[in-house]
Order: sequence, then structure tokens, then C-alpha cells
Amino acid sequence: MTLDLAADPAAARRDSIGAGLRRAALRDPARIALRFGDRSWTYAALDAAANRVARRLSAAGLVPGDRCAMYGRNSDAYLLGWLGCARAGLIHVPINYALKPDELGYIVRQSGAAALVCDGALAAAVAAGADAAAVPVQCRFAGAGGAFDLLAVALDGTLDASPIELTNDEGIAQILYTSGTTADPKGAVLTHAAFASHYASCIVSADLAASDRSLDALPLYHSAQMHVFLNPHLLLGAESVLIEAPEPALVLRLIEEHRITAFFAPPTVWISLLRHDDFDRRDLASLEKIYYGASIMPVPVLAELRRRLPRARAYNLYGQSEIGPLATVLRPEEHDARPASAGRPVLNVETRVVDEEMNDVPPGVPGEIVHRSPQLLLRYWDKPEETAEAFRGGWFHSGDVAWRDEEGYLFVVDRTKDIINTGGVTVSSREVEEALFTHPAVYEVAVIALPDPKWIEAVTAVVVLRPGAEAAPGALIEHARASLAPFKVPKRVIFTDALPRNTAGKLLKRELRATYG
Repeated sequence: MTLDLAADPAAARRDSIGAGLRRAALRDPARIALRFGDRSWTYAALDAAANRVARRLSAAGLVPGDRCAMYGRNSDAYLLGWLGCARAGLIHVPINYALKPDELGYIVRQSGAAALVCDGALAAAVAAGADAAAVPVQCRFAGAGGAFDLLAVALDGTLDASPIELTNDEGIAQILYTSGTTADPKGAVLTHAAFASHYASCIVSADLAASDRSLDALPLYHSAQMHVFLNPHLLLGAESVLIEAPEPALVLRLIEEHRITAFFAPPTVWISLLRHDDFDRRDLASLEKIYYGASIMPVPVLAELRRRLPRARAYNLYGQSEIGPLATVLRPEEHDARPASAGRPVLNVETRVVDEEMNDVPPGVPGEIVHRSPQLLLRYWDKPEETAEAFRGGWFHSGDVAWRDEEGYLFVVDRTKDIINTGGVTVSSREVEEALFTHPAVYEVAVIALPDPKWIEAVTAVVVLRPGAEAAPGALIEHARASLAPFKVPKRVIFTDALPRNTAGKLLKRELRATYG
């Protein structure tokens, strides 16, 4: 064997997601990196398994720059699929496992996927759509039915597990499709370098540490769980416990059993935990850091959470997929003075609040949030017009409305699409929701605009009552009237058994508008 001693400064400087895992494995190879079900992976084992998966993907004929779509629920195999793509120079395309065949087909077609890895339970959805079924390389996360079984490859100690680190021309790691509301989803193109910058922001601004024991319950196809917690924790050498979904009884049991110190969930999941009987029965004293985000947390719910977990430090995380997703953090010591704030920009993000002409608005005046950051997407995949619109003026336009106080703390008012224009004046749905959440009978509430012949858009509250509670629509309207200006008071109250949300816990107001409008 001839040793290649040619000078290669680029190779010496190269960094990637795969390299970060390798460094963690070299530092502490015997430490537990991941637990899933009855399997546990040390850092050395996870590192070797990622190499085996990368080599098997390459052996299937995939080359750097090919897109590899992954359609499955949380599992250790799903994580290894992501790590294998990163090391093989492939572009990972995560897909929401709740999507229907036509929606799955759109992402597969638009991304130009050369491979599709899916759960066996989702194989029927793949077969039902011509686009997904036509992808050249078909694999399974576990079990028979495809070109190979990814988990079996990862576990096979006879296969070559030597280091592999291939790259594609632009250093692209992932195409992350954003939720489509009025148009088809857009694929945010994110590079290894963008994620490296993002992970540094997460570690510094969210106080992630190697000593953390994190419970990862939200979907890995979603950027928050994968890129704010699981991947940064792997770089640090922390321990992560991964579960398929945030089922309340299971979450509370595992926090107690594993002495979990860090846990992230959107407000809908925190509400389900607070309302579960086991919240007070289980020993949750190990929790040191509790994180919330992905949608706006009602202040009354936050107050209850902090009261019932007095030893835990709370962090509000705000952002969106296109920036990694973390953009701002409200730290624990900042909560008492500004519980409704989304905090200030993280380490590698610069944020402004601007008017339509890109002028900074004064403190207290709502405007659009725009960002500059090395964490940002490279572009939207094969959508040059949408890319140009998003980056107009040299800043990334978030589509979120917010105001800042004199100290630079951000207060998110609403998504632009959720602002209600009633009778010629604008109303923040969040403000109305906050007022209704203080009623003792209210479990959950979503405020939307519905068409109205007089008001054009009528402020409408869709309410879930607490189990056993009763309240008439008029009583809730009067309760809101006590703290809101007359034009903000709901014109209608609709009761429902549950609010629609996606598998990441985000409330789907578009479905409410379609149902009741």
C-alpha cells in the first residue's frame, strides 16, 4: 500500500456533520450516545455504524450530490440514515411521515430524489404514488422489502466500518421542506457549514452541555429536534434518549427513569403533560433545562409550567427552518421581566424589525422580522423567484410580525398570515388567545379570521374546554372583553374536542379556517 503524502490543505481544514461525530467518538468512545427502545449506542458504535451506512448507500450507486429522501418515524435507524448521508456526500431530504401519497410524491419529484428510505409501515404510501414508487433506489429503515435493511447494515460488524467522508460540490447537507400553506412546500437548501454555525449558536445560547441527558420526542424530520438538540448534543458527547412520539405518559415515565435533565417540546405538548395525571405522580426533579418553541407559548401556560417545575430553567426558542432553525432565545434569567418575549438573537444571527421599505421601525412598533446569518439556507431548491423574494434587500424575510423593546428584546405578534383584519383594523390572534387562556375552563384555544359580511374578517375563537368543565360562548366573550379593546373581542366562539396539529405539535390554523370558513 502506497501512502499518499501529497499536500492537501483543504482536506486538513474540512469540517462536516460526520467529522463532528467522529471527534466526539475519539474523545469518549465508550460513552452512551443514543438510546432507542432496548438498544443503546456508544459513540464508537454510532460512529462505526454511520460509516457502514454511508458505504452501503454509496455501493447502491448513489454519488455525492444525489438526493436521498427519508420517510419514517423516529428511530435509531432514522438517525443513522441522516449520518450516513452526511458521510457519503448525499443530500438528506427528510419527509413528514404524515404526508399522503400525493404530498410525498411532490417532494420526491421536486427534489429529484435518487433514493428513498422508508419505514415498512409506510411502504403502502410509497407504492400508492407513481413519483415515490419510481425512485431508483428503494430501501427500508428496518426489515425486508427494499434494496437493503439500513438497521441491519448498521449492526453488521462484518461490514467495512472504516472512515468515509465524501463531499458534494456545494457542501449541501439537507433540503428541508417547509410547510405549504397557500402554495406547494419549498425546499430550504442547508449546508454543512450553515449547520456548524447553527450548532455553535445552539450550544452557546441554549446552554447545551456534554453533561446533558436529553429526551428527544419530537419528529426528527423536523428541524427543531434534529438540529437544535440531537445533533448539537452528539457533537458535545451528551446522552440522548430517543422515542417515536411525545406520548404524555411515556415522556413523564422516561424523565423519571433516565433522570432526564433537558427536554424540548412545543406548547401543545407541554399543555398535554401539564394536564396528565402523572405530571404530579412522577419524580421530575432531574429536569434542569426545559425548552419550548415551534409556536407561541401562552403566558398563562408558561407561568403554570414554571410554577410546577420550580427548579428547572426555562428557555424560549424562536426561529424557522430556513435559519437552522434557531434565531433568538429568551434565557431563564430573562423570563421574569419579559415572559412573553422571544428573546434576543443567538450567537451567529443578526435580526432587525423593518417596515415595507426595509427601514427599522421604532421600539414598540410592529414590523417584519428579517435576518442575516451564516446559518441561513443557501437557496430554495429549484425556486429562484421565491429565493429572490425571500432575500430582497440583502436580508432574509421571515414572514413573522414582531416588535422590539428599548433593550432589543423581540416580541412576536403573529405570522403575517394569521393577522386578522376586522373592520379595517388589525388584531393579533395571539393577544386574543392570551386573554381566553386565563379563563379556568379553557384547555386550548386558537383564534382565527373567518369571513363575515359586516366585518370582512370576524375574530373567531376555536376552544377546547378542560375535561369536565363547562362554559357558554357568551361567558368566554365577556371574559375576553374584560381585558381587550372592543374590536379585539371574539365575535364567535366555536367549541371542539381537539385542535388540529401536525406531527411536530404545531397548530394548523389553516385547517381550522378550511373547516369553519
